[in-house]
Amino acid sequence: MGRQMDLRKLKTLIDLVSESNISELEIAEADGKVRIVKASAHPAPATPSAAHFTPSPTAAPLERASSEPAPAPVQAGNVVKSPMVGTFYRSASPGSDPFIEIGSTVKVGDPICIIEAMKIMNEIEADAAGTIREILCENGQAVEFGQPLFVIE
Repeated sequence: MGRQMDLRKLKTLIDLVSESNISELEIAEADGKVRIVKASAHPAPATPSAAHFTPSPTAAPLERASSEPAPAPVQAGNVVKSPMVGTFYRSASPGSDPFIEIGSTVKVGDPICIIEAMKIMNEIEADAAGTIREILCENGQAVEFGQPLFVIE
């Protein structure tokens, strides 16, 4: 009985592909994966909105690009950015003092925070000498590659 339903769904998908300008459609479900490729004499123009024609909810994550707004530009000063994706920590271990506070003076190479990635603690060093003007992340916060962490003036 379930097999009949699959065939009807497959026919619907094939009709959908043939009537639209999609040249290829792939659907993955618990019971397997289906890929429909349209063989056409004239190539259909590739449109980025092609994913909108798919009826399957499994295609939804493909459409959702992570287009988060860029952080607001920070004031003058040297912005220390995260060299990796991970978890930001202001101190070497829970309960110990933070490496730096706002107003701390740092030299190039001074440890200013730790970013944990894949259970490895990576000590992040100041890449400029000056005074810490801003701390842009909370202790324990997940950070992205290139995310501003500190402002040194």
